[in-house]
Amino acid sequence: MGLSRDSYRHPPEADAATRELAARIVEIAHVRRRFGYRRIHDLLRPEFPGVNHKRVWRLYAAANLAVRKRKKVRRPPAERVPLQAARSVNEVWSMDFVSDSLANGRRLKCLTVADDFSHECVDIAVDYGISGEYVTRLLDRAAVFRGYPAAVRTDNGPEFTSRAFIAWAQRHHIRHLLIEPGRPMQNGYIESFNGKFRDECLNEHWFQSLAQARQTIAAWRRDYNEVRPHSSIGRIAPARFAEQQRRHAGAAAQHSPVIPEIT
Repeated sequence: MGLSRDSYRHPPEADAATRELAARIVEIAHVRRRFGYRRIHDLLRPEFPGVNHKRVWRLYAAANLAVRKRKKVRRPPAERVPLQAARSVNEVWSMDFVSDSLANGRRLKCLTVADDFSHECVDIAVDYGISGEYVTRLLDRAAVFRGYPAAVRTDNGPEFTSRAFIAWAQRHHIRHLLIEPGRPMQNGYIESFNGKFRDECLNEHWFQSLAQARQTIAAWRRDYNEVRPHSSIGRIAPARFAEQQRRHAGAAAQHSPVIPEIT
């Protein structure tokens, strides 16, 4: 057959670098169960410079790793309203609520806020109950470091249609974009974020106390913003993408010509 006896009797063994890479792929896949080989490759690039995605795929497949496919839910056809894409950081913040519960059955409420352009998670507040006034205090706290958004997109929940929230939006000259009742697809950015939040954080932990929930969710948010790559922003972390956009905007403002006033 043209095969040497030595090759037949002694199959090739992976070198130390390949074994280290394969072990790291398995480690990441077990921690981040919703990550396929492409996003694992994104995380490996800083640690293994020059690693090829095809090599990662071969080792990923050899370890019998695969992301479980979700079953597609068949929904009745409905009119879809396309979202207008944001063009800069802080142009639109989308927000919504996600519910969970502690081990003793007490209900938890999570307010998620995300920037539509950078996909960065602005904040995740966790408490037993969150009112409209509570929401405005959280947004004021986030604005101290990020500035206020030009617009916010929400559903028609009582927290977002309360007098406190409407007065807050008017006071800061912020447009309030309300979606149509029963049309969550019109708030697609935050719905997509909430799906990741549930799969990668809430469904992976069984919280014993409010303090533990806050600590775990804060750690997941830092990882999402600073480590987790996002395919729609160049396969980098949202915080890094947002910082790049802020630098570009600052450089463009410095080099923009000043037009003298005509008197």
